[in-house]
Amino acid sequence: MVQEIGRGVRFDEANAVQRRMRLLAGTRPMAWLFARVLHHLDGPVLRRSAGRHSVSSALTGLPVVELTTVGARSGQPRTLPILGVPDTNRLVLVASNYGQSRNPGWYYNLKANPRCSVVFRGQRYEMEAYEADGEERERLWELDVSVYPPRNHYAKRAGARRIPVMVLQPAPTATG
Repeated sequence: MVQEIGRGVRFDEANAVQRRMRLLAGTRPMAWLFARVLHHLDGPVLRRSAGRHSVSSALTGLPVVELTTVGARSGQPRTLPILGVPDTNRLVLVASNYGQSRNPGWYYNLKANPRCSVVFRGQRYEMEAYEADGEERERLWELDVSVYPPRNHYAKRAGARRIPVMVLQPAPTATG
C-alpha cells in the first residue's frame, strides 16, 4: 500500500502573511525576482533540513519539494526545489516557469526520463512522471490554483504556451 503524501495548504487556509506573499509572487517584478533567487535559497535549506524546510515554505506556506531528475541531454542527476501540490499519493508539478515563454528544464528532463525522486516533508519518494491532459489536467490545474492562485497570472503571461501539468506517482517497485 502506498503512503498518502497529504495535501497542500489551500490559499484560503494560509495565514495573512502567507496569502500576501503568494499574491505578490504573481506580479511581474516578484516573479522575475523569485525565478532568479529562490532556488538559490531553497536548495541549501532543503538539503540541510533533510527536505523538511525551505525559505519559500516559511514565507508562503507552499508545499516545496526537492525534485531529482535525470538531465534530458546530460544524463546527469539534476536536483531543484519546486512547488509540488499533493494529490493523495501523487504530486502535481505545474511547468509554469513563472509565466515565461518556454517550459522549465525539469519538464524536458521528466519527459525524457520519467523516473525521478522527491523529498517532501523529510520523506524520500521514488516516483514516475507523466503529463496530464484533458479533464485530469483541468482538475489538477484547479487543485494547484486553489493552493497557488498566481498560477493564473503566469498562464496569461505565457501567452500561446499551454502550461504543462506533470503528475508524479509512486514508481513501481521491483519484486522478486
